Amino acid sequence: MADQPWHELPPAIVGVLRPILADVTDEMIEAVRTVPAYGRPLEGAFGAGIRAGVQEALTHFLAEVQAGGPVERSDVYTALGRGEMRAGRSLDSLLSAYRIGARVAWRRFAAAGVRAGLEPDTLYLLAESIFAYIDVLSAESAEGHAMEQSAAASAAELRRRRLVRMLVRDPPADPGAIEVVASEAGWLLPRTLAAVAIGGDRREAAALRLPPDAVAESIGELICAIVPDPDGPGRRAAIERAIVAAGARGGLGTTVDWSQARVSFARARAALELAGDSVALIAAREHAGTLLLASDPRLAAELAADRLEPLAELSPGSRHRLTETLRVWLAEQGRLGPVAERLGIHPQTARYRLGRLRELFGDRLDEPDERFWLELALRVRSTS
Repeated sequence: MADQPWHELPPAIVGVLRPILADVTDEMIEAVRTVPAYGRPLEGAFGAGIRAGVQEALTHFLAEVQAGGPVERSDVYTALGRGEMRAGRSLDSLLSAYRIGARVAWRRFAAAGVRAGLEPDTLYLLAESIFAYIDVLSAESAEGHAMEQSAAASAAELRRRRLVRMLVRDPPADPGAIEVVASEAGWLLPRTLAAVAIGGDRREAAALRLPPDAVAESIGELICAIVPDPDGPGRRAAIERAIVAAGARGGLGTTVDWSQARVSFARARAALELAGDSVALIAAREHAGTLLLASDPRLAAELAADRLEPLAELSPGSRHRLTETLRVWLAEQGRLGPVAERLGIHPQTARYRLGRLRELFGDRLDEPDERFWLELALRVRSTS
């Protein structure tokens, strides 16, 4: 410790105070028991820790008074702060105990000083010294409490990150193992969840803005976040705000049972691809058809080539005109007038083009299933 008020006390005062240390220790411990958190019997490691803390405080205080300066001591008060955090108690109880102990020490030391005929100025300095010393111990305990809190938070964060990886692993992890890790992480497995794939330079900032019950982990160049109850009131809006406000881009997977989180993450990654470089959240559920086609682009391209094969031999100009005419004709369910209007051509021109399409595709234009596959093939071509 740097120079403190008790370093200015006359060393002779130690001879006055040391004879009553044992009694003061007992009285301080009894007074500490008035704090609700310490009201139980002082037995075992708990009792030994309290007694050691009190004895260390009094003994070291007098040692520094006698030396007139700093004297090395253990970090028992940092350890006490850590212990309070591990026991699940706030720091308030320990600091209250320190204050109560300081009042007891001052009362007993002052009485001994008066009996010994100490000067009033010495007694005033003794009072200041006792409470200043307690302030130092309180600060050390607060530091220990904060250090343990930080360590606990880091351990919990590591467990939650591990949980995310287990949830989205393919092949899937054992459900029992996931339940154990979730319990260790203090995260209640939800009835439903959705994965969010977050990309871009601002992905970490976006993850921090997600609802507080979300858990996240970096997987490759993405962050995978698991959000419980994604369809609850305001949840979708909260996820979207987190992504957009951070300037990131995200894909929202479909809502699934927690055992199917890997499915949701796969769809979230696919949806993220649709976002491109845009700051946006793309929901897989709202683009299911597009994602279905994108899941096997080679097969989709083969389907389009097969269904649109009659157009392949045409010149580029004719192929383009008839392709657009077929697209509009399917969309308008074969109504000639709206087809001509949408294409901006004369109805007679539209009729001619439709005649050419019938020459190329024949009866397939009249079969509902064939029309479905033709429209699907045109969608593939438009996105390739």
